Amino acid sequence: MAPTLRRITAIVPLHLEVLAGRSGLDRPVRWVAVSELEDPTPFLEGGELVLTTGMRLSGADAGPYVSRLVARGVTGLGFGVGLSHDVVPPAFAEAAESAGLPLVEVPRDTAFIAIGKAVSDLLAGEQYEEISRAFAAQGRLTRAALRRRGPVAVVDRLAREIGGWALLLDPSGAVRHAADATGRAGPGGREPGRDGPVEDWARETARSLEPEIARLRSGPSPASLALATPEEHVVVQPLGRRGFFAVGSPRPFSPIAHTVVNAAGSLLTLALEQGREQRAAAAQVRAAVLRLLLAGETGAAARTLAALGMRLPAEPVTVLVCQTSDPDALTEALSGAAPACFTAPWEGLLVVPATDAYAEEVIALAARYGRVGAGAPGVDLSSGKGVRVGPGGAEAEAVGGAAPAAGGGPRLDLAVGLDQARRALASASPVARFTELAGQGLLSLLDPDAAASFAAAILAPLREYGSRADLVESLRAYLASNGHWDAAAQRLGVHRHTLRYRMKRVSELLGRDLDDPAVRAELWIALSL
Repeated sequence: MAPTLRRITAIVPLHLEVLAGRSGLDRPVRWVAVSELEDPTPFLEGGELVLTTGMRLSGADAGPYVSRLVARGVTGLGFGVGLSHDVVPPAFAEAAESAGLPLVEVPRDTAFIAIGKAVSDLLAGEQYEEISRAFAAQGRLTRAALRRRGPVAVVDRLAREIGGWALLLDPSGAVRHAADATGRAGPGGREPGRDGPVEDWARETARSLEPEIARLRSGPSPASLALATPEEHVVVQPLGRRGFFAVGSPRPFSPIAHTVVNAAGSLLTLALEQGREQRAAAAQVRAAVLRLLLAGETGAAARTLAALGMRLPAEPVTVLVCQTSDPDALTEALSGAAPACFTAPWEGLLVVPATDAYAEEVIALAARYGRVGAGAPGVDLSSGKGVRVGPGGAEAEAVGGAAPAAGGGPRLDLAVGLDQARRALASASPVARFTELAGQGLLSLLDPDAAASFAAAILAPLREYGSRADLVESLRAYLASNGHWDAAAQRLGVHRHTLRYRMKRVSELLGRDLDDPAVRAELWIALSL
């Protein structure tokens, strides 16, 4: 920051005396300009301390001269005495006081160049201090990046360095981590899913930045955006393909502050890109653990996770299947939840067996990252054989047969819970629970393999039909509309006579009467599998 006029006038060897405009002494002086012109303003930029001996000025010129300087944004006027004028003309003091422009008397023995050198030294000192602060801030950011959760630590540190707020966003623009050092949301930073005021302002701020993020996402090359309102100044930067980050401050960003922000952006990009291989390896391990669980090898699964410092959730659990554009961000958010959640990739989705007591909290958190399908509660990770998972994910005694659920009935098999969650996901917007899906209670009683074989056999003639018309979807729309031609045709976007022809063809291919309720029930079950 440039030195103030008050600081300059306090330099004893200069012997400067303030004659007027003391209320403006705290304005910054960005340079010293010496001019004997009657109107020097065309050669000024604003923020200067103008020095003159008044060679071409008289008391009558005071009002217009001072007014021009004020209009140009000059910080102050230094009037040298002992040459053209023995004393500063009183009219200049009066005009300066009236306009609020600081007026300084420069004695004959003080050379103008001495004032210029003093200001130049102060400016150089300020710049050196700013550069030193920037290097120190970069060092603190670098040390933060080396911590276990580097990106989170960098965001927290950056908010403190700029005295504002910082958001780490995933590729969709959702909040991965938020930190605020302005005091409006309490101390520290928060992640989605943690209770606290930070969560509310972070989501609101992220929503307000959606247009800027869309511009960055659609741009031909990575760039940054800066925007300002009367209340704050904001910078948004992309982090490669890993997302975005935004910072805000109640004060304009200085060049040094921009340097600190850019350094944080580079560290975040590097940390997120370098962690990709490690995250991919960890995901493969968790996927292997899920396969062990589905195979009934609960003991091996628990020991595998224990070797990595992780635990299985305590039984019983609710199986969740999540569809998200950023599984890494969701995994990170769930791992930071209380208690931490085990996640595993599965067929392009993310599987989360959440302890029943915390299932609703996990569902709410996961829904912020995409769509969520939830199976019925009471799932047994041990699948009725092997080692039971006790509180905290530790191994308990060996068991045989199905374990009792909380209500006294048998627990569900993990494979069944996974299938239920997958079925629920098909209807999720953004959340669907298997227990709330109409008719799924009956379907859950069927043997999955036998039911799938039945569905494939009964619908095979329709799938093998060589027409461009999709007879399977036409049949689904017809049955879902309870046989109402107009409603079904509207759902398909075809004429009702076209639908009538298709249903006639379906009846012929299947050899069944579509007016028979039993036939309709069988076909609807087949379509639901």
